Amino acid sequence: MPRVKGGVTTRRRKKKIFRLAKGYWGSKKNRYRAATEAVDRAGRFAWIGRRLKKREFRQLWNSRIGAAVRAYGLSYSRFISGLKKANIAINRKMLADIAVRDPKTFASLAEAVKHELNANTTVAAKTSI
Repeated sequence: MPRVKGGVTTRRRKKKIFRLAKGYWGSKKNRYRAATEAVDRAGRFAWIGRRLKKREFRQLWNSRIGAAVRAYGLSYSRFISGLKKANIAINRKMLADIAVRDPKTFASLAEAVKHELNANTTVAAKTSI
């Protein structure tokens, strides 16, 4: 069987790994086996990090909304419930941004939610009598 020389293909494959391993410490940047292991490990951590980022940002937005809502005598869960009852469709990212950057608008949202919650409690009280 004839000998197969895969020089171009092998070099291309190795160059890709070394490009990804650029800047790594020690021999992880210039030994193929070590570089491959380091790049694979980094890829796993990057994959995990992309999923954690979504989770952590949602927690941050929720805590910012909760802190802003406390000033108006509401809890986070009652505020979100009131938004849904008032048919106000704003996602948590935008709510947190409004709470931080535009307190007047957030105050009007909180007042609308309070009004909606009070309207619903009086209706519920009348129907239970």
